[in-house]
Amino acid sequence: MSSIGQNVIRHTANVTGANAKSAIHEPALHPELHVPAPHRGLMRALFMLIQAMFLVFYLAALSHLHDIDRIATSFLAGWKAPLLVGVVLVTGAIGIPLRFYLISAVAFDFQKLGGNFRKLFPFVLALDQLWAIAPFLLLPQIGVGLAFAATAALLYVPFSERTLVRMAYRETQNPNGTEDTPRL
Repeated sequence: MSSIGQNVIRHTANVTGANAKSAIHEPALHPELHVPAPHRGLMRALFMLIQAMFLVFYLAALSHLHDIDRIATSFLAGWKAPLLVGVVLVTGAIGIPLRFYLISAVAFDFQKLGGNFRKLFPFVLALDQLWAIAPFLLLPQIGVGLAFAATAALLYVPFSERTLVRMAYRETQNPNGTEDTPRL
């Protein structure tokens, strides 16, 4: 064999070996989301932080309900101000146990959280979208620009929650045809 042929064979072997090495070090992709699968603990921690954020929102709003009434009265006329206060009161009272459930499910690594969250998601989406406008209750302190910026960021949060749960609690079908959520 000529020296050119040997060089081509060596070069091909080096390229193939390099590709094999890079394939070994490439991160695994999540089968449903087609994104690199990060460490499961990170996904659970981020999800728990989001739940803590909403808990703080609820507790702060409920502890300053009289201020919300004052702000609502200054911007809304007639029956709309008491309605807003009632909505804050009811959704905060509903949101607190929901967030405690989600926090405890993640803390105890409840394996069926993926399926349960999928069922809860329409409700969580509606609640989170409603609370995404909460920065407007701080309008006198933060101004219109920051209220819009914070609201824009908060509008995306429910979809982040769903993605985090899907990444941490992947659902599969077991041989019996029922859903199963294995550890990743």
